[in-house]
Amino acid sequence: MKADEVYIHPSADVHPGARLGAGVWIGPFCRVGENVSLGPRTRLEAHVFLTGLTEVGPDCRFSPYSVIGTEPQDVSYRGEETRVVIGGNNVFREFLTVHRGTPKGGGVTRIGDRNYFMAYCHVAHDCRVGDETIFTNAATLAGHVTVEDFVVISAFSSVHQFCRLGRYAFVGGYSVVTQDVVPFSRVVGARPLRLFGMNIVGLRRRGFTRERLQVIKDMFRLLFSSDLNTSQALERIEAEIPVCSEREELTAFVRASKRGIAQKAGETWDRESD
Repeated sequence: MKADEVYIHPSADVHPGARLGAGVWIGPFCRVGENVSLGPRTRLEAHVFLTGLTEVGPDCRFSPYSVIGTEPQDVSYRGEETRVVIGGNNVFREFLTVHRGTPKGGGVTRIGDRNYFMAYCHVAHDCRVGDETIFTNAATLAGHVTVEDFVVISAFSSVHQFCRLGRYAFVGGYSVVTQDVVPFSRVVGARPLRLFGMNIVGLRRRGFTRERLQVIKDMFRLLFSSDLNTSQALERIEAEIPVCSEREELTAFVRASKRGIAQKAGETWDRESD
């Protein structure tokens, strides 16, 4: 078999209208719908189900019983044409589900590049997942969740609707995320979720220098370990921390929060008090 040759197992059900890139491999008992597009070298191992308006980039791998592009679990959905858009080099392990969007959420569930989804994960309608994230077994996103680049969500954790997880955040196992998780942080817990400082291990692995780590530490001290309210802490950060990408990212994320941000143990954050 040549590298650019498409392989379809005789037991697979692939609609003639499906668009298959060079080198696509479709294993036994897979089903690929009419409006599905598979990028070059994408591989469907066995019993994979892809349907709806679903676009998959190159070099993705789908393990058995993964289901992509089915209807959103939203009682207001009435069969409108909505989509799933997936980038390249993603791994989807067994029994994973990704639902297409809803009209009220923009109509698209979107996943970026180089993400790893372990078994039994779920990405609900209208979610936005960035690049190079890791979803450990049974990590679950409700609708309209945003997960930015380099986030790790540990096993059996769930994220409430409309929450945001900032870049480089780490969510510990069995957590229930009901507020936004700021970039660079480490959180764990269930009702309430609690922040336990910087994601120092993850940041070091991603090449953050000692100087960059110190900047984040100083900002966290003002935001989470001072007597300042959130507005005051942001003002102090902008007055005391030199302009840098980490400062701009953290302050913009907090200001854009609509659900509030996860706090350290024993502390709360109330937007009305600002």
